[in-house]
Amino acid sequence: MSNANRIGADAIDQYMTEVGQHARAASRIVGRAETRVKDAALLAIAAALEAAEETLRAENRLDMDAGRASGLDAALLDRLELTAKGVRAMAQGLREVAAQPDPVGEITGLKYRPSGIQVGQMRVPLGVVGIIYESRPNVTADAAALCLKAGNAAILRGGSEALHSNRAIAACIQQGLAAAGLPADAVQVIDTADRAAVGALIRMAEYVDVIVPRGGKSLIERISREARVPVIKHLDGVCHVYIDDRADLDKAVTVAYNAKTQRYGTCNTMETLLVAEGIADRVLPALGQMYRDAGVELRGCARTRDILPGVKVATEEDWTAEYLAPILAVRVVRDIDEAMDHIAVYGSAHTDAIVTEDYGRARRFLREVDSSSVMVNASTRFADGGEYGLGAEIGISTDKLHARGPVGVEGLTTQKFVVLGDGHIRQ
Repeated sequence: MSNANRIGADAIDQYMTEVGQHARAASRIVGRAETRVKDAALLAIAAALEAAEETLRAENRLDMDAGRASGLDAALLDRLELTAKGVRAMAQGLREVAAQPDPVGEITGLKYRPSGIQVGQMRVPLGVVGIIYESRPNVTADAAALCLKAGNAAILRGGSEALHSNRAIAACIQQGLAAAGLPADAVQVIDTADRAAVGALIRMAEYVDVIVPRGGKSLIERISREARVPVIKHLDGVCHVYIDDRADLDKAVTVAYNAKTQRYGTCNTMETLLVAEGIADRVLPALGQMYRDAGVELRGCARTRDILPGVKVATEEDWTAEYLAPILAVRVVRDIDEAMDHIAVYGSAHTDAIVTEDYGRARRFLREVDSSSVMVNASTRFADGGEYGLGAEIGISTDKLHARGPVGVEGLTTQKFVVLGDGHIRQ
């Protein structure tokens, strides 16, 4: 892998072709590996990460210093930083994936047909998964874990801003693979910052089965536009909380505050608050003061500004904005129908929540809002693989095919039909 730094740009295509060929060969070995072998690799990687904590953090500091010098914004620096807690979290994530059931080989829906054969579906690996991501070095460990558990080979291409961190994590992954007797090529971390490597990876349909981009909107738009390989993606996290006029006020305030302020730079953070006009006078003053105390800038519709003097005017662009910052758009709506209409027009199909005590309205919201996660009386910040019991996640998909929502181990497999007979022939 380190050879990539020693070759010229004109050899990137050749380098990436070799990576793809090696990944395809490794995928056949990983795909048939027993669960105990895959789990042994994951546990060995976790131990290697913990043992290398000082090295990992030292390498990460190099990336952080370079990021500050190059002017990375606060949100990107937050994603880039690898703390002691972050290293422990990576190791724990690997152990949680190891503890999960192995989906590979599971047969479901087995039924007898009139001919006497049995037909069912078996869950199988996708094959080779290419993952392109920015900033967050923990993705390197998370992606390796999920791909291995699902029986896939992985080609990981992190951002140039995390190059030192990713190299150090890759070394731990290689230790774990070797300890379990799995091929080194089962997880390959692209060791070059050359953007041409991305272009080559997303065109290698003969070697790569799916691409998962994790990063900014411009990266994902580029991947979606240029890829010849199927893509699992989401472009924006324009998440909403709608406070219904039959909401419990304490719940409404707690959920709406947490959905925005628990962490600003994540795709499941609320970016637009919708409030039913029948409850706006009672809920917005308290929330407005809490947001101000937290340093959140509010941008609101005319009715919001009547209730909260001094709030900035919300423009049309604010309704589609993914701020990833302490900024919140607020709109007072007539009722649940207008709230759902707003979400349908301006939302990104990521995560949307309703706060209400009305069972019927909650059911309508769950059924009619077409997002990958829809919630009742809960913060949008729960839209996460770990919180859903998936362990580490490869990302969140707002597509409808082939995976939707947080993509865990099962999302990195597919199904094939299997037929059981006993000498049956078709008449």
